[in-house]
Amino acid sequence: MAHSKIGIIGGSGLYHIEGFTEQKWVKVKTPFGATSDDFLTGKLAGREVVFLPRHGRGHRILPSELNHRANIWAMKKLGVAWIFSVSAVGSLQAKYKPCDIVLPDQFLDRTKRDFEHTFFGRGIVGHIAFADPICEELRQLILKAARSLKARVHDGGTYVNMEGPQFSTRAESITNHKLGYDVIGMTNLGEAKCAREAEIAYATMAMITDYDCWKVDEAHVTVEMVVANLMKNAATAKAIVAKVIPQIPATPNWPCHGALKNAIMTDRKVWPKKTIAELKPILAKYL
Repeated sequence: MAHSKIGIIGGSGLYHIEGFTEQKWVKVKTPFGATSDDFLTGKLAGREVVFLPRHGRGHRILPSELNHRANIWAMKKLGVAWIFSVSAVGSLQAKYKPCDIVLPDQFLDRTKRDFEHTFFGRGIVGHIAFADPICEELRQLILKAARSLKARVHDGGTYVNMEGPQFSTRAESITNHKLGYDVIGMTNLGEAKCAREAEIAYATMAMITDYDCWKVDEAHVTVEMVVANLMKNAATAKAIVAKVIPQIPATPNWPCHGALKNAIMTDRKVWPKKTIAELKPILAKYL
């Protein structure tokens, strides 16, 4: 089936995965502007895979500059039905140590640009159900793979999505810690929202790099610390990705793959032609 590619969004280090063959960089033009970078397509564990370096090769794009709509639209256009997100996060609780992996099942939005995290508008109104923002089937596959590889992995948790690019103030960090949230990052919620609207199953593998700054007995988060722990995390992330990919079904038939079914409020007769054209990869089966 054409639409059963697997997308991976993560740091540039991730695409040097053992066994990732037939590599080819592909440029995709989108109605929402430029994507973070070209997409690296190829084969891994017998499946077609599409990789996107989230911040561009060489890490050139700020979290708040990420064009989630363009990135996810292009993934959809390339036939991606599942997205595996690998991200650096800060820990908000003592039990999550640097180099641990958290598989969040919830998000808390502290961004200021949420209007850019939807494909709707411009004449078509859609409201997707987002109570459970992560694809549970994919999350469970990642959890099993991580456990089988003896990774320090935590099942579930809330990812606070802040704007950045500055790390948290201590007051913010202590507040998030006291409220019992689990990890903090700057990138995943916009991806998750756009992925759900595009009927792509999305799950996050959050790699702990530091303790943010709520933990007074720990050194404050620095870029050096984040990068050093990301390097340590990269090998584990690659091993998990390689193990999960062959277990993903060939046909996209999970609940996330029908997320738009009852979501569009606007009468089909008044959908603007231009918006239909822009959203063609996403609305195709409803046209």
